[in-house]
Amino acid sequence: MEKIGIIDLGSNTARLVIVNLFADGHFMVVDELKESVRLGQDMERDGFLKPQRVAETIRTLKLFKRLCDASGVERIIAVGTAAVRRAKNQRSFLDEIQATCNIKIRVLSEEEEAILVYRGVINTMDIPKGIILEIGGGSTKIIYYNRRNMLNYASLPFGAVTLTDLFSGDLPPQEAAKQAEEFFTEHLKKLPWLKEIDPEVQMIGVGGSFRNLFKIAKMIKKYPLDTVHNYKFEVEDFVGTYNTVKALDVEKRKKIKGLSPSRADIMPAAMAIIKSFVDYMGFNTFTIGANGLREGLMYNQAVPITVEKPISDVLGHSLVTLVKYYDGNVEHVEQVVSLSVQLFKQLRVLHKFPRQYLKVLKIAASLHGCGLRMRYYNHEKNSWYIILNSNIHGATHREIVLAAFVAACQRHEDVNLAEWQKYKGIVLEEDLEAVKKLGVLLRIAESLDRSRAKLVTSIDCDVLGDSVIMKTSVTGDAALEIRDASMIGGEFKKAFRKNLEIL
Repeated sequence: MEKIGIIDLGSNTARLVIVNLFADGHFMVVDELKESVRLGQDMERDGFLKPQRVAETIRTLKLFKRLCDASGVERIIAVGTAAVRRAKNQRSFLDEIQATCNIKIRVLSEEEEAILVYRGVINTMDIPKGIILEIGGGSTKIIYYNRRNMLNYASLPFGAVTLTDLFSGDLPPQEAAKQAEEFFTEHLKKLPWLKEIDPEVQMIGVGGSFRNLFKIAKMIKKYPLDTVHNYKFEVEDFVGTYNTVKALDVEKRKKIKGLSPSRADIMPAAMAIIKSFVDYMGFNTFTIGANGLREGLMYNQAVPITVEKPISDVLGHSLVTLVKYYDGNVEHVEQVVSLSVQLFKQLRVLHKFPRQYLKVLKIAASLHGCGLRMRYYNHEKNSWYIILNSNIHGATHREIVLAAFVAACQRHEDVNLAEWQKYKGIVLEEDLEAVKKLGVLLRIAESLDRSRAKLVTSIDCDVLGDSVIMKTSVTGDAALEIRDASMIGGEFKKAFRKNLEIL
């Protein structure tokens, strides 16, 4: 395992993430540090990075280097984006960082930055046709892809910080936001390819402003999950929030729950960009992605093949990463997933579930034992919590919630209704019964690999009258497995109204 540090020096924020690279194409972020350095502030006047901003950036980079050294980071990959790219004093700035911090910053071109943002999105989201709006401090990227191929991009030379500088002055907040919207729309009109995109394309929002937008929505809606990745935002709800935010002065904005005080002054400009874009493109919803440029760099390092083509199974790769991180038994997990899938398909005549529930079962089967990392007793409760709070790529929030409750049924058939009610805004009415049935299937699958020896290779189920005859193909003495699975017969009958016999 190798430990690396990735530094993203943006126009608004400097970020460090420390990443463990596993030997077989997986990675996990283990620490991070960020600071609002506002490097691009006031650059529009003369194109120079200002001394105060340079000093603040160097102070922050020294802290980053100290944390990297203390954490045993073996190498640092540091990149600079819009502000550094456009700075007339770029060379002297980079030389000073090299001399004082011993960090070499590589300045990304507009194309390199767009490609890295795309890789961070495409390898973590199961959206085949998308248009990415990435709002930085000094630039805004628009990236169009279709069938997991990047087709076009634009990098507009203004972001939340620079637009705030352009339209602040003595204008009332609402007028400044209106002018920022109009300004951005005029630049969108200069991109004719925007009108030629696939009508089925989905909008994906990336960057700190979108993440902060989620935090505000979470407070307003009392949303029960902390997971920003894959959060679906209705444009109608966004407009309501935008109208509230843009009408307030900076001091009042700082009091908005969920809004970072360090972003309070630039948030209206960022939201003006979003408003202009959704209006121009005609979107009714958008999805927030938690991953972008930094994750693109991580995939470059951990999974080099993604430089040529994206990961084909986003969910599968994410689940294996989590199993490895939580020190799970990979072979046992693979066996439980395989047996769970077989049970789901063999018993489809009974449950009649759509394919989406199979995805839920796969997630639950993959992570059902992750709670063992904490302790054996009541580990299903720990697994429930870990699934709810893990950043599972390629899964919707509803699928994550359902998988957590299925895993929680691993030892107990009943769903905790008090906890279930907290997620009623995410799950559907019919999901409760499905969770109970999927929980029974998972328990049987786990029992059929009780010795973790992969003795049960396949299952063949016959539904005969009021009974289900489950025939197992084995490679050895599977008495323990069959005994363990047979003990779930009572719960199986309660869920499926059939007697269970395992042979």
